[in-house]
Amino acid sequence: MKIAAIDIGTNAVKSKIFDTSSNLISFNESIRTPTRLGTDVFVDGLLSSASIEKLVTSLKKYQDYFNRHQIEFYEIVATSAFRDTKNSEDARRAVENEIEHPIRVISGLEEASLMALNPKIKKNDPKLYADLGGGSLEFFYYLDGKKKIKSFQLGAVRNMLRKDRPDEWKKLNVWLNKLPSFNTVVGIGGNIRSFLKIHNQDKITKEEFIKLKDELNKLTFSEKISKYDLSEDRADVIDYAMSIYEFVLNRTNVKNIRSTKWGVSDSIAVKLYHELYSNKFQIKN
Repeated sequence: MKIAAIDIGTNAVKSKIFDTSSNLISFNESIRTPTRLGTDVFVDGLLSSASIEKLVTSLKKYQDYFNRHQIEFYEIVATSAFRDTKNSEDARRAVENEIEHPIRVISGLEEASLMALNPKIKKNDPKLYADLGGGSLEFFYYLDGKKKIKSFQLGAVRNMLRKDRPDEWKKLNVWLNKLPSFNTVVGIGGNIRSFLKIHNQDKITKEEFIKLKDELNKLTFSEKISKYDLSEDRADVIDYAMSIYEFVLNRTNVKNIRSTKWGVSDSIAVKLYHELYSNKFQIKN
């Protein structure tokens, strides 16, 4: 049986599809549609009718795809753009009524907590996980076997639009300076994956990261697309994302940065998988 998860992000809508059985869930494919909802939210404070209509169109295309491939079970979550817009409830209801499927708006802390569902993260893992999206930045790590999470209203699109707040940077700075030592930052999200991919790297040192980031920053928007085959909605925002990672690296004792393919969609799919297969039993009254 196939299941899916859809993540309505600030920069794009992303879906991941998985094959499942009673004892296994495995990745099948992913779909991504640029939407840039954050432009409305961070500039005007509201999701516009045009953006809502564009989102509905994208989600209906996903649903058509699911129907053609017999994907009956899927969950939709929304993150920073829906959390921050003044018309969040009205926008959510409008989209739900059009697609006839519930949407769950998750908090920044839940978004951070979802990282724990990554099976490769262990309680003795000496890594700091940083999930950088278009509108928010979430952290996850283990300390003495206990889960630690944090969320900040700082993101690549928010940064690009100059809608990041100085007090939020100060909060992040104070928090980072109090962290224990980590060997590696594991970046989550399309920007860090793209950055490492275009440089043919799986993991790089902090010094090499800063050097490559500065080199990329010197290229024009068009040069980024032609040289590295970046999509337009990646080329215009990637420098702002890397500057946030640089801020994190410079205020921690980490030596390396790497990325992971795991994201919100993966965690939501794993949760859905457990819900579906945990119901394969009878309850006696």
